[in-house]
Amino acid sequence: MKQVKIQVPSLVENIRVVESFIDNSKDTFHIEDDIYGNIMVAVTEAVNNAIRHGNKFDKDKHVNLSLYVEKDRVRFEVEDEGEGFDYTNLIDPTAPENLENPGGRGIFLIRHLADEVEFNNDGRQVSLTFYLTQPTAETAEASTSEPSTSSDHANA
Repeated sequence: MKQVKIQVPSLVENIRVVESFIDNSKDTFHIEDDIYGNIMVAVTEAVNNAIRHGNKFDKDKHVNLSLYVEKDRVRFEVEDEGEGFDYTNLIDPTAPENLENPGGRGIFLIRHLADEVEFNNDGRQVSLTFYLTQPTAETAEASTSEPSTSSDHANA
């Protein structure tokens, strides 16, 4: 497993640093375009939440961002130095009474964009897992140097 970590002070301007980190990771680890957008939105939202709600814009507190790359998935962990929060008791931003609320959509978005979301350390850390696209049998077969016969296709 490959691992990359960065730490940024809790300033909203550092979202650009996180975006660059994700862009570089996409290129370095060959992350497919079809999940790149989900990663960009979910991870930057998690970092934004850590800066705003976790560390309360305290520039002396940091947000740690870690990336773990495996064969079939990438996992981003975002951790702040705040007090945590009750992630089990969040309002539903899609409920009619909450539609006009200006906030409350970040975790909802994160949960819908990532394949797995896990909170740890009383909500101070969130782990976002994204499954990588696996080659299909046809793609794998087409990439082999040996020609296939019709009987190979029947058994595929």
